[in-house]
Amino acid sequence: MADNNKLFTPFQLGPVTLRNRFIRSAAFENMARANKPTQELQDYHVSVARGGVGMTTVAYAAVDLSGVSFDGQLYVRPEIIPDMKKMTDAIHAEGAKASIQLGHCGNMTHFYTCHCMPVSADTWFNLYSPTVHRRLRVPEIKRLVQKFGEAVDFARECGFDCVEIHAGHAYLISQFLARRTNHRHDEYGGSLENRMRFMNEVLDAVMEHAKDDMAVVVKTNMWDDCWRGVSVEEGIEIAKNIAAHKVHGIVLSGGTVSRSPMTILSGAMPYKTLAHYMPMKSFWWLKAALNIPGVAAIMTPTSPFKELYFMEKAKLFQEALKDINIPLIYVGGVQSGDNCQTIMDEGFELFQIAHVLIKDPDFVNHVKENPHYHAGCRRSNYCVGRMYSKDMKCHECVERDGEMIPARLQREINKLEKKAEESCSR
Repeated sequence: MADNNKLFTPFQLGPVTLRNRFIRSAAFENMARANKPTQELQDYHVSVARGGVGMTTVAYAAVDLSGVSFDGQLYVRPEIIPDMKKMTDAIHAEGAKASIQLGHCGNMTHFYTCHCMPVSADTWFNLYSPTVHRRLRVPEIKRLVQKFGEAVDFARECGFDCVEIHAGHAYLISQFLARRTNHRHDEYGGSLENRMRFMNEVLDAVMEHAKDDMAVVVKTNMWDDCWRGVSVEEGIEIAKNIAAHKVHGIVLSGGTVSRSPMTILSGAMPYKTLAHYMPMKSFWWLKAALNIPGVAAIMTPTSPFKELYFMEKAKLFQEALKDINIPLIYVGGVQSGDNCQTIMDEGFELFQIAHVLIKDPDFVNHVKENPHYHAGCRRSNYCVGRMYSKDMKCHECVERDGEMIPARLQREINKLEKKAEESCSR
């Protein structure tokens, strides 16, 4: 194994110098309130910065109110700049850089959340939300492109060093890319070239506003892992197209929040936990379905967890883009210092982590002290079960903070973790 000191060497990401190769990925915190930053959100990111990451990413800020999915999610507007600046100053004081993920949820919302009929590439019904959504008109598309560009200026005013554009996981840009959700017959639909048009216009606007002082990375799907979703072959073409915009990095992810969420997350889906914390107002039908034996497993099948679960696909993209001088950022299943070193050995210069930082914000410092450190996350995904309705917390942190976990949920956690341990020992 190569010397792991490379993990802790600086890296130049566009105009920004990171102190090491660890990036906190944009896992949704659900720590905003009324779509505004809170002390809780700041404290979490400061703890991660203090824990040693090179950069921490504040998750999923919508570029427009129409793109908001949850009350606990940020959206771009001038009134929150002072509190956001306070947060980035605190992150910088710990020696880390600050990034913010910019996106638009498209059809993954409701009228009472985004205060309009949800919009998407096309008119249809999203069973996952559930909601009827309408097709964006061309002038509206152009306006959203402008909003993405303006959001970069917002990020700069807030003190962020980097923006991450979310083009995956079946949110709006991804909804334009996939045949499953894009049935348009105009210049934004049909061929892959046309389906990439919205993304291309967004990236043109983003790079124009980024100028020479803001790093830009893009999260894209290697594949959607669902019917009529983006295939690996299309994913490679999309990644090449993103690189052509001279962004500073590409995050290689996969799966969709609506059809293949466990492709994104890997591991167990804690159905009882998910149903327990899910708000009745937003997801009444899904909450009911999750409590019906057998139905939940059909709706959201689990995916056996393995460390570095995206590596095989990421290597395909690495080979396909080997002649393009752009950092490919690995994400998925990082649990230990040995995993981090494997990523370096495989030729990826940067990587993102989330689950381990939910359980242990000091993960990076632990790896620096012990190259073989393992976080011990057993992927019951309790944090995911409560992430979209309460806040993002590992069950061990919840217990440590004195919050009681209902006995039936604790039994589910124990069962899932035991099953994961048995699977890993085979």
